[in-house]
Amino acid sequence: MAHSHWKTVVFTSLLMCMSPAWSAGSQEPALDDMETDQQTYAEIPVSSIQEFVQIYGIVKDNYIQEKNDDALFQQAIKGLVAGLDRYSRYLSPEEFEQLRQYTEGELASLDFNLEFHPQLKQWVISDLDKDADSSKLGFRNGITVYKIDDQVLTTLNPEQVRHLLSGSIGSTLTLQLSPQSQAINLVRNTKIETEIESQFHSNQVLVIHVKVFQQDTANEIKRIIESYPSNRVKAVLFDLRNNPGGLLSAAVESADLFLNQGVIVSTKSRSEGDQQFQALPSFEFPSLKIGILINQRSASAAEVFTAALKEHNRAWIVGEKSYGKGVVQKLFPLSNGSAIQMTVAQYFSPTGRMIEGAGIQPHLTYPLALDMREDNYIAHITDLLLMHK
Repeated sequence: MAHSHWKTVVFTSLLMCMSPAWSAGSQEPALDDMETDQQTYAEIPVSSIQEFVQIYGIVKDNYIQEKNDDALFQQAIKGLVAGLDRYSRYLSPEEFEQLRQYTEGELASLDFNLEFHPQLKQWVISDLDKDADSSKLGFRNGITVYKIDDQVLTTLNPEQVRHLLSGSIGSTLTLQLSPQSQAINLVRNTKIETEIESQFHSNQVLVIHVKVFQQDTANEIKRIIESYPSNRVKAVLFDLRNNPGGLLSAAVESADLFLNQGVIVSTKSRSEGDQQFQALPSFEFPSLKIGILINQRSASAAEVFTAALKEHNRAWIVGEKSYGKGVVQKLFPLSNGSAIQMTVAQYFSPTGRMIEGAGIQPHLTYPLALDMREDNYIAHITDLLLMHK
């Protein structure tokens, strides 16, 4: 039978949720494509409170395992936010503090590697330190890993597995150890070096690999291109495979190097209104042929850059359809040190196409085959770019 004390606890807590959750003067630094914000909240309908209290009591009194009030409220909050979309989430005080320690646009992986075990014919955990966070969660070297983010690993090559592990710092992935086991959520918390890499091919195509869009990305792209005599570079291929995004401003500045007018990207937000980012009237590289290589893990700011150059007929796109992440998120700090990471706006391409859930379709679909070497793949794409009119 329900006890009266939980009704008081639930009702009081819900009333507190109608008030601002932190002081008006609090400010937090922007993280990735996220910012922090303050908000006042509308009143919750009494009927909704009554329904919640009823369900809360049923769960508390009848669930097979006893759950205290704190545990049930944490679960309710997580469900409320996670149910909004695939990006919004509740951050515990520990998770929020960890996220705040990192710089905008950084790339990360887990605190261990995966290597293929020829006898087991499975990928296994390696290079895991005994004091690492994953060790504290029960992981050990030699444990097999069956799947990452719904992708079975036995069909992948080492490069593809490595890229599955990487993503924006503070982001999460799911790990499944066997076909029968439950998926486990892990946070990418180990920083990866993200310097822009470049290689000049014998066919005079300059390949620039942008791993993530950071504050100085546009300047670095400009510096690399200008380090070669203009009459030597026949084309530039941007390799944006597995680029999870980074800073919207960096993607806009990078696209602006190759455009002299028009919309680069627009954002639409219910709470903040609509914005447009326009190309400045200058033309850094007016006659330079541009190609962009993307795959299913090219996302967010990488898609903004790609869509802008594609729709202004400034670049030839090859590879696979991109991921389809076209959202802006904000961090809403709460009074107990936790936070909500929530979607507040969407990106749209220059022609008004939605990026979220749709992705960018290449002009030529040409994925990396499992039996093809990486260097041969890139070399062939540079040849295709030169042949493209």
